[in-house]
Amino acid sequence: MTTILRDMLSRLRGQMLGWGLALAVLALIVAPLYDTAVQQRAQIEQLLGGLPPEFMALIGNLDRMFSPVGFLDARYFTLLPLLLGVFAAVMGSGLIAADEENGTLDLILAQPISRAQLFAGRLIAFAITLAGICAIGWLGLVIGTRLSTIAIGWIELALPFVSLIGVVLWFGTLALMLSLILPSRRSAAMLTGLVLVVSFFVTTLARLSPNLSRLAVLMPTYYYQGGSALDNFDLGGLVGLLLFSVIFTAIALRRFQRRDIRIAGEGGWRIRRQRFAKQTAHKAPPQ
Repeated sequence: MTTILRDMLSRLRGQMLGWGLALAVLALIVAPLYDTAVQQRAQIEQLLGGLPPEFMALIGNLDRMFSPVGFLDARYFTLLPLLLGVFAAVMGSGLIAADEENGTLDLILAQPISRAQLFAGRLIAFAITLAGICAIGWLGLVIGTRLSTIAIGWIELALPFVSLIGVVLWFGTLALMLSLILPSRRSAAMLTGLVLVVSFFVTTLARLSPNLSRLAVLMPTYYYQGGSALDNFDLGGLVGLLLFSVIFTAIALRRFQRRDIRIAGEGGWRIRRQRFAKQTAHKAPPQ
């Protein structure tokens, strides 16, 4: 499994650096803007005062928005699950299915390695890559806050990223599970992306409509804490996300161990094939 882990980490090294540096640069741009926002608070409040109440509900409390925690939450942490969720959908759906569709998975499994070892090595590599992306983004945020008057400790700044890892792992393991259930990696990534977008917008729009509150509770992004983790970190929400990730992983592993490996290409719906075979057998003349 160690060989599989090293090989997968070497494949994901570029993506770790690319996504991590993107988050770090974004933090370096956003954090120093806090001082400018505080200095121009009167003008910003006057501008926002003419907006409809529905739009103000999305913005939230203005006092919190001009606090360090509220500013980082609104300007930086809010969009991170949507951005990294795309990474999780693409990478999670391809951990196993990508090699199966390009015709190399059967060659890999011909080596003295079990399916469970291959599965575990690649999943651990994905988790390490995700942690590395968040670590680079966190480092950029620590440096960015030191360039402003934001006085938040470096340990506290790591808490939103811990919550981010939980929700992104949820989407990554969901994509992995779907890639071993649906006919292709593409369909698994698309369905995971659809769940991601619906979850994000339902959670956001629940601030406007109380009718969506009950539905928002069922969405994984509802338990993403973002900047709120700096005030009060919710360990229960993180544990819930990780528990579902374990369930998705267990289902995916069981499916991988019991399935027939395709030589190459995308799969099809077995239900249709079985029905077609039954109809053919029923219509065949008796011998």
